[in-house]
Amino acid sequence: MYIEREISDNLKAAITQFPVVFLTGPRQSGKTTLLKRLMSDYDYVNLEDPDLRSWAISQPVDFLRNNPWPLIIDEAQYAPDLFSHIQLVVDDESQTGMFILSGSQNFLMMERISQTLAGRSAILTLLPFSAGELSDKLKGMTTNDLIIKGFYPRLFETVSDSSLFYRSYLNTYIERDVRQLSNIGSLNDFARFMKLCAGRCGQLLNISSLSTEAGLAYNTCKSWLSYLSTGHIIKLLQPYYRNFNKKIVKSPKLYFTDTGLLTYLLGISNSDTLAVHPLRGAVFENLVYSEILKSITNKGDTGNIWYWRDNHGTEVDFLIENGVDLSAMEVKSATNFHEEYLRNLIMFRKYNPSVSKVFLLYDGTIERKVKDVSILNWRSKEYLQ
Repeated sequence: MYIEREISDNLKAAITQFPVVFLTGPRQSGKTTLLKRLMSDYDYVNLEDPDLRSWAISQPVDFLRNNPWPLIIDEAQYAPDLFSHIQLVVDDESQTGMFILSGSQNFLMMERISQTLAGRSAILTLLPFSAGELSDKLKGMTTNDLIIKGFYPRLFETVSDSSLFYRSYLNTYIERDVRQLSNIGSLNDFARFMKLCAGRCGQLLNISSLSTEAGLAYNTCKSWLSYLSTGHIIKLLQPYYRNFNKKIVKSPKLYFTDTGLLTYLLGISNSDTLAVHPLRGAVFENLVYSEILKSITNKGDTGNIWYWRDNHGTEVDFLIENGVDLSAMEVKSATNFHEEYLRNLIMFRKYNPSVSKVFLLYDGTIERKVKDVSILNWRSKEYLQ
């Protein structure tokens, strides 16, 4: 059964405004299924096919002549020189919705897009399912079960063994995507580096410390973090610093875009283990972050996510800035509410009384308002509006 994606309206709008739309996102996030379902009137080619790939690389003009627009080109990163020929077609025809390019190897494509298709293309990102998209399928699932399962579409369609899925996913990502990066020496070192990153989820990122533990040069760690971020495996959350006289921490925090991959890298394979794991709180915080991120990207990147922390350790987990509106969110993995959870939110509001909405997100079921703070279960859609 097809599950409607929240990005659909944004994607439809983009093809009415731009000649080229680029849909990126991590492997297995559902890009191909979405495009085939939503754009059934487009012809479709996939450059995973060796013959089509060879044709597109060696004879791009002939390839485009025999595959006229409107056209979806999946895994377009395999023929990057094709982009300049698409530019010529676009400039000559000057129509909207001519080409939809899709691919998971974002770090191989963005430079070519900026060089040849700047101003002619919209770039959208499709992440794995959100809890809202899966609402009917999540009934009866505990939060811990869902965290370990993760949100990749195949886990809700054909694959029931999440460990098997993530083992294959990780191998595919490293073998097919990472291997193409010329300065990745040891793939085993890269896999170990990802596990070290998982151990830092929800924490301030200290690249020097990570470099020492990984046994890698500082600049190598920076490059590898960039590859993971551009490939939509991790995100680095930057601090919010506007309008504060008080000193703040300036390091980013590290999160994964999917909790299933995160817990797999941490070696957490079941709910009982997660329940007592020392990183359970950080993993739960990562879950909420990924929901916020999906909501924003599905709307077309309207809004920014930040965190706030001063040099005394007072911290607010997430701030969402949308125009002049600023929402503050604190995340607790507990199932019971305690008023002391509101301390940092109240302190933040003193520094910024113009904050429009304040939320406490937790794993409990009782939702109410305390001291003008909305206490919500993390599955609520209210904080994502």
